[in-house]
Amino acid sequence: MDTFVLHEEPISGNCYKIRLTAALLGIPLERRLYSILKGETRTAEFLHTVSSFGRVPVLQVGDSTFLPESNAACFYLADAASASCSSSPSSSPQVVGPLIPRDPLRRAEMLRWMFFEQNQHEVNIATLRFWVHVIGERDLDGARRVQIQGKFAAGEQALDCMEDHLAKSEHGWFVGDSITLADICLFAYTHLAGDAGFDLARWPAILKWCEQVRQVQGYIPMN
Repeated sequence: MDTFVLHEEPISGNCYKIRLTAALLGIPLERRLYSILKGETRTAEFLHTVSSFGRVPVLQVGDSTFLPESNAACFYLADAASASCSSSPSSSPQVVGPLIPRDPLRRAEMLRWMFFEQNQHEVNIATLRFWVHVIGERDLDGARRVQIQGKFAAGEQALDCMEDHLAKSEHGWFVGDSITLADICLFAYTHLAGDAGFDLARWPAILKWCEQVRQVQGYIPMN
């Protein structure tokens, strides 16, 4: 398997989900850290060598391939690990099941939740966390302040949707009977939702699921 370098900002849940995926799969990652607040992803060098979009995370595969978008990077790591294990006579004991379901319908269900995470969850909960926890509400401009109430309501709706699904889940996972990339991608910013002002005690099935993720072999906390 190729070597991997994660270009990341440690405060980012999107970066954390890639590190968590790699940890559960027993894949070593080299970390290169940048500060968003200091503009380190907007330098000419970063824009030229890592990503012209000026954002992290970016997963570097080998010497010259750079893969942006957190969920795509998670999918690549799990897919590559699956292919490696299937061609090996003995799989690593650190590998935690198939993070990508083999069944086409369950695989589509996993992707559904990964798309939900980026389109409904991250844009509200992660954005609010960055605004109020990292920047600080007092330092926000007027355009952001007027969006807070709407983003909070949309974040609650996303958590309600997750709660309803998990409460009906036989095994407490989003897809099937074991952890998948759907759980990893949603966990990243859900377990940090308190930073954005959401009291997860309102969603007991989500709290139970968060603890279930933490108990998976190979789990690493965000740092």
